[in-house]
Amino acid sequence: MMAADEWYIYYGRDGEVIPPGVTRVRIHESLTVIRAEAFYGNRNIEEVACHDRVKTVEEYSFAGCPSLRKVIMPGVEVIEQCAFNSCEALAHIECGKLEIIGVGAFETCQSLKSINLPSVKIVERSAFTVCKALTNIKFGKELEIIRYRAFWLCTSLERIAIPLKDGIIADDGIFMGCRKLKHVELVEKAVLRDTIAALLLEEWRNDMNEEINAINQSLPTTPAGSDDFYDVGEKTEAVQLWIKSVLHKIVRYKAQHHSLLNEAATTLQRALPNDIVNKNVLPFLELPSYTFEERIRRGRRRGIGRRGGGNERLRPS
Repeated sequence: MMAADEWYIYYGRDGEVIPPGVTRVRIHESLTVIRAEAFYGNRNIEEVACHDRVKTVEEYSFAGCPSLRKVIMPGVEVIEQCAFNSCEALAHIECGKLEIIGVGAFETCQSLKSINLPSVKIVERSAFTVCKALTNIKFGKELEIIRYRAFWLCTSLERIAIPLKDGIIADDGIFMGCRKLKHVELVEKAVLRDTIAALLLEEWRNDMNEEINAINQSLPTTPAGSDDFYDVGEKTEAVQLWIKSVLHKIVRYKAQHHSLLNEAATTLQRALPNDIVNKNVLPFLELPSYTFEERIRRGRRRGIGRRGGGNERLRPS
């Protein structure tokens, strides 16, 4: 059914066929799921707009839609396997509530240059494989795990923003072939800055700042591997080890900081009246509240994710 503004209204009925020549599709308000293969292989659609009650895009829903360039899905939480596989023109995606990106979900979306994923928790294997135009990807603090070959052969990828969590980089081949990857930004940089500034000793502060900056000093010259399936390169391992090192150092310095402050507080309590201790000493015993220790424990409990091939291709017609 065509709306007055020339958008085709998609109802998701059994056997529903998109009329020839339709380029813009709006999902009807009755739908909460875009079902599997709903638009598979449609060569004409260019834009798709969902209302905020659409929660799931099922497998292969838009796979092989070569003209699709813009997708608005403000309420979608799950994008299943290969949902946008081989959407070669796809350049603009709005998905602020997306939590799970399935296997090969955006594989070979070769026009996608930048994407912001503030709510994503899980990035499955090969999710962005061969997105050769992708230069920048930004995750939020909810991210829990990125799996094997998620960014394989993203040859233009330069920057990625991730939270500081042990175990988040789950496999050794995540950045295979990402030769231009040179900058990792931490989502918690403001909190980290405040925490480091509150440390007692200048040498601790300097060491922490050097450790946080170290990855962006070494990553540009770290090998990314080749197109060979088995040559995973060293960039992924470098990011893994860097995250562990930053976490362990901040935990160690925070513990030493508390130890020194507690010793000083004990000495002051012996020498000062209780009201002065309560008003002026005790408030300085806590650093900014950010539980880096819990990040490490969660990472250890989660363990290493499965490794997989991610060789999924478009289904035959």
